[in-house]
Amino acid sequence: MSDTQSPVIRPAAALLDFGGVVVTTQKRPTGPADLAREMSEALQAAGFGLTAERLEDSLQAGLTALKLWKNAASRRRFPRDLGHRELIVDFLAADLPVGPREFLASEAVHWLSRKNVLVNDHFVRPGIPEFLETCKEQGIGLGIVSNAQSGHSHRQILDEFGLGEYFGVQVYSDEVGIRKPNPQIITMAAQALGVGNSQCWYVGDTFDRDVVAGRRAGAGAVIITRDSRTANPPFAIAEQPDAILDDPTGLLDLLETATPAPAPEQPEVPTFRTPGALLIDHGGVISRSRKNAETRNEFVEEMAGWLGVDKHTSERILVRALDAAKLRKKTNIEATAAEFWAAGVQGEDPRVAALVQSEACALAARWGRAKSTRTMREGIPELFALCRDAGYPVVVVTNTVSGVAVRSYLHEYGLDELVTAVIASDEIGVRKPAPGITEAALAVSGSDPGTTWFLGDKPENDAAGALACGIAHRVLVRLDPPTAEQSAKVDQALAEGLATHVIDSPAELVDLMRRHIDS
Repeated sequence: MSDTQSPVIRPAAALLDFGGVVVTTQKRPTGPADLAREMSEALQAAGFGLTAERLEDSLQAGLTALKLWKNAASRRRFPRDLGHRELIVDFLAADLPVGPREFLASEAVHWLSRKNVLVNDHFVRPGIPEFLETCKEQGIGLGIVSNAQSGHSHRQILDEFGLGEYFGVQVYSDEVGIRKPNPQIITMAAQALGVGNSQCWYVGDTFDRDVVAGRRAGAGAVIITRDSRTANPPFAIAEQPDAILDDPTGLLDLLETATPAPAPEQPEVPTFRTPGALLIDHGGVISRSRKNAETRNEFVEEMAGWLGVDKHTSERILVRALDAAKLRKKTNIEATAAEFWAAGVQGEDPRVAALVQSEACALAARWGRAKSTRTMREGIPELFALCRDAGYPVVVVTNTVSGVAVRSYLHEYGLDELVTAVIASDEIGVRKPAPGITEAALAVSGSDPGTTWFLGDKPENDAAGALACGIAHRVLVRLDPPTAEQSAKVDQALAEGLATHVIDSPAELVDLMRRHIDS
């Protein structure tokens, strides 16, 4: 019996899950005990006197925790998978002393392979041999796409059943480091077979991992073959498959009745929620800023008093954190507050280090305000009001040590009600000009990059990041007060086409945007 929700296209390739599709598994009642006994024997030989009973307790706890972790990972957009060592050290052997734990971790691949065959018995599902042979005869590519803890073991099992030769590619999460519902794992398999995602069937047995992954990847059809995990997803799933089969025997019927793949369609013209948007930097653009030795000194003294250390130690922590941050800027990878201050407390007294890291977010927000004095630049309220009246969202896109501090300034200026969102580098984990931070702002704004404006002050960060995302109007503003160095840089950016406009004040953008909106 099957439940087909929509016509299924004929595939150029069929990508199959391992467990629940090609094979089904049955728990072996003595499986954990058998694995514990093998581990105990190996540990005894290495001089560690752990009983099989203690090992089994750790294994059972680890297996339960792994099930919960896998369910939680299925909620993520792009989940990564655990490494072999992580699986042993942090789950299966987490309760053991460090020596035995490290001994087992040193042979993690072996123990995970043994776990796979000792804990479960594997059986080929009905209809699979016939489906694989038919695909081979008809020139339909075949691939495995599976969340696994031992892809090595899965390959061996397929070979033992005489099925491995049918597959042009086998992609296992433990080997590639990403797991379903991450759509990239399906894309990887499709690329290896030389076909597009839309030309593939993706066949799985779970809604939260397989159906979601197939939909995210844009598979031509997403099909479920019912197995033990199908009926009870760990949480509600909106996505639905194209067909639900009681077992894989229905795959042949689907293949026989599949409609021919349509000719490639012209790509759909994207639709946008808003007529345009303003993406805007904070420091130097919304706010003019100047370094303030007095507030910096107050911060150092305040931190010293709170930590119970002398001012010299507090200063050393801050300087060390700032030096590390300068080095990271070259990579465009942003540090979290915890990472920022962790660099500062390296080598310090453990009590001091723990205190600093426990209050990292609050310290970052305090430092974000103490490092300089800021005042709002002329024309900003009028610019934001114009955007409001025109239906243009305003999204602040800022490289900063503290998005919390940036929001506090917007509130003080009375601008927070006019700002749709703040995309801060310390919160998103990437800095301009890397496109990820600007792409997030575009997604929030719902606007076409072709009708979007970006106002910044740094050609290498703001204009370059906007250009990488296809933003049409890339405006650079001179600092207030202006500096010869920055003015020369923005003029050069304009001459080279990196920027489309250079202005002296945000107030000038009001007239520039108004003329564009009215045209």
